[in-house]
Amino acid sequence: MLCAPIPDNEQVRLDTLRGLNILDSAAEERFDRITRLAKRLFGVSICLVSLVDSNRQWFKSAQGLEAAQTDRDISFCGHAIMQSEVLVIEDTFHDQRFADNPLVTQAPKIRFYAGYPLTMPNETRVGTLCIIDENPRKFSQDDIVALEDLGHLVEDELVAIQQSTLDPLTCISNRRGFEMLSEQVLANSDRLGFNTSLLFFDLDYFKEINDEYGHAEGDKALQTFAGLLIDSFRDSDVIARFGGDEFIVLLSHEGQGDNCMVLNRFEHIVAKHNAQSNAPYNLAYSVGIANRAFDSELTLNEYLTNADEAMFAIKQCHHQDKEFSS
Repeated sequence: MLCAPIPDNEQVRLDTLRGLNILDSAAEERFDRITRLAKRLFGVSICLVSLVDSNRQWFKSAQGLEAAQTDRDISFCGHAIMQSEVLVIEDTFHDQRFADNPLVTQAPKIRFYAGYPLTMPNETRVGTLCIIDENPRKFSQDDIVALEDLGHLVEDELVAIQQSTLDPLTCISNRRGFEMLSEQVLANSDRLGFNTSLLFFDLDYFKEINDEYGHAEGDKALQTFAGLLIDSFRDSDVIARFGGDEFIVLLSHEGQGDNCMVLNRFEHIVAKHNAQSNAPYNLAYSVGIANRAFDSELTLNEYLTNADEAMFAIKQCHHQDKEFSS
């Protein structure tokens, strides 16, 4: 058996997949209708919308299969995302990559597989629409085109999800995406006994940037600030543009955490950017902090309110002390 390889753009691919906020979510009719149609159209026993995570393939929609996921290293879809065209295996017994694969030798005993790689607008392939059968079969060029057409429908649904949960300007989560991710993080933190911190950032003098240098420059300031947040915080932290010139970061800690150290590092990164930037202004910000213990009954909305109020208090205290022009 040949284990599923890892694409060269794996981190970008995973960031794109996880940015959809779709992993481990409930079944949805908009995906199930496509897999039902494909299963009937091709007369196969199984059809899946499979999303390839770091160490598993997880099924957003599954017709004819009870399992919710399988290991990535034995997955057929892990191979399919390595190419831009449909991967077709007409008989697994005659393909050395899969002949002794556990999914072939054991249930569901795959003999035929065809998988269309689901490709996002940034050209990353996050998973497949695949059809599977326990009998070998021929798969014509017309069949490939029909599977591609159905795959495009799945891609359209994924893009719609992406557009509803991502901020199009900064390409980080928007408020809806943040709330979806944060509910999962808080539930997981409560289960594992982790504490969390919520950092509420407000970009100072954003109106002045827009008024003096134009809205295009204001957009650039927002994009730059979002990039600095991404560079400063961990992949596991939830980063979002909350609206306008407001950004928010949710961190989880096994212990008490050190917010001062985290914020000092971010302050240093912003200062370094300002020193090296050719922009006619410095980026400046106010930040409020709220903390939540794992056994707290604080809701997400209450948590957000606490962080927002803390940020507003800080902004009122030292707003006049910050420099607008560099």
